[in-house]
Amino acid sequence: MGQSESGYVASKDFETRSDACSGQQSAVPLAVVEEILLNLPAHQVVQVCRLVCHEWKELVDSAAHWRERCRTEGLQPYDASRPPEDWRLFYFLSKFRRNLLKNPRAEDGLQGWEIVQNGADRWATERNSKPFPDNTVTRCFVTSHGQCFKEQLIDLKKEGYSDAFMDQLRPRIKISDWYIPPSGYRSHYTLYVQFLDQEKNPIRTCHPYNYFRQQGSDYPWCQITYVFRDYGPGVQFIRFTHGGMGWSGIRVTNSSVEICPAAER
Repeated sequence: MGQSESGYVASKDFETRSDACSGQQSAVPLAVVEEILLNLPAHQVVQVCRLVCHEWKELVDSAAHWRERCRTEGLQPYDASRPPEDWRLFYFLSKFRRNLLKNPRAEDGLQGWEIVQNGADRWATERNSKPFPDNTVTRCFVTSHGQCFKEQLIDLKKEGYSDAFMDQLRPRIKISDWYIPPSGYRSHYTLYVQFLDQEKNPIRTCHPYNYFRQQGSDYPWCQITYVFRDYGPGVQFIRFTHGGMGWSGIRVTNSSVEICPAAER
């Protein structure tokens, strides 16, 4: 079967395969076809194989196919008593988990962030003065000696997480942030998270981290990680807010908010 450089089947090949499938439906048992489909990349199964013929489309669209694909790839919900209503959606949202925050590493200045408080010399960005554990993270946000806070509001529906998906499955929500206090000065760092309903009214407000550093010596980058579980139904927005103050500024970078539908292996 000829393929283009992108790995997708050319349109003329679709016609050939479609004709063959229509004329010789019993040539290959569907159980064998199903086994073949399960061993192909998921995006090719959806974008290519599904278009070959009606029988293949039914196989690809079946809950059984995606349930088995999840099983073989180790993607299972945290609560086995609450299986996904849409196994295909569960598969793709689990397989391609991503950071929902925009510009988390200060690579685009302050773009994507709403400034809540901008005390003294205001928020700024700079290259990391101390190496970060991940050498691909080279920039950070810097507060001032006055209180500085910034936030992002994440619309879960726009990111592909429907109301039904969130309420039925209640996936874990993982929050992470990195900060470093200034050397030799007192400092204060705060992170808090709100879960909001469709009217943007708070369902739950959490302060997973509130830290005061007394005057001291040199400090390394510190990571804060928190996983939310029992946040209740109706969550459609997440508000992520962080900041603080220090004489020469608290540095923050590599922040993340991830939806985690599948149990960690």
